[in-house]
Parts: sequence; structure tokens; C-alpha cells
Amino acid sequence: MARKKQQIPAGFVLFDVIYEDGTQTSNRKVPAAELGGLDGDMPARTFIEVQDRKISEMSGMPRGRIKKIVRSRKAADSASAKPSQNRYAN
Repeated sequence: MARKKQQIPAGFVLFDVIYEDGTQTSNRKVPAAELGGLDGDMPARTFIEVQDRKISEMSGMPRGRIKKIVRSRKAADSASAKPSQNRYAN
């Protein structure tokens, strides 16, 4: 049986985070309501920094400083993908 593709919840934007030590985390969810306006994606950095702080408090392991944040390609690829054509349609 084929697996169902994981759906991205509506209202979220996915980001890849690259840290100064070279590590990377992918598909970090940021509410779309936090983004936009004149600041663009800049509020995502603050939101992810708060997430990292909570994660480090719970795990006891500090996170490195964020070097760069970019929108995840996975979300961009799936949003721009064309619907598949039915090969049986005439």
C-alpha cells in the first residue's frame, strides 16, 4: 500500500536553519501570521530563536547561533508542482 504524502498544515511556512557551527535543521515551522509586511521573513529568525531557546532549556544542550535562514525548498517544490495528468482521460 502506498504511503500518503505528509501534508504541511495550512498557515505555516517551512524554513531551513543553518547554524554558525555548520549544522543544519530542516523544515522548521513558522506560523504564516508571523511573516509578511515590510519585514518579510525576518520575524522567522526571532520565532526560531525562541524555539531554539525552549529546546535547549528542555534538553540541557545549548544551540549554536543562527547563521542563515532560508525557506525550505521542499515546500516551494510541492507548491509549484503541476497536478499529475490522468493517463486514462481522453
